[in-house]
Amino acid sequence: MAGKWSDEHIAASLNRMGLPTGQGKTWTEHRVSSTRKVHDIRAYRSAHKDSDWLTMSEAAATLGVNNHRIRRLIKDGLLPAEQVVPRAPYQIRASDLLDPKVTDAVGRTDRPCHADGEKQISMFSST
Repeated sequence: MAGKWSDEHIAASLNRMGLPTGQGKTWTEHRVSSTRKVHDIRAYRSAHKDSDWLTMSEAAATLGVNNHRIRRLIKDGLLPAEQVVPRAPYQIRASDLLDPKVTDAVGRTDRPCHADGEKQISMFSST
């Protein structure tokens, strides 16, 4: 996870998974950083990020939608995504955002149509 996410995101994921530190404490950004240093694990460097993989937020920004829409595309099987372990942040391949199924789904709004009906009777009187 260290190569793909910041220490803050790793701490949040470990806490969501219910995994405590060796001393039984919750994870913080500082504790993840210390553990990486002790075990000589290279840190995440966003400036040198591999552009092949995106986070959910990055994918949402690229498509111009919100995170909920990305989750829905993943759940519906339209957008492939990977997780290192269950409940970890999703990894989304940038090239998958160009798939026609994904672009078509993003283009649809799935919202009820609100047509202005001239013949519609008002529910409220005008008095």
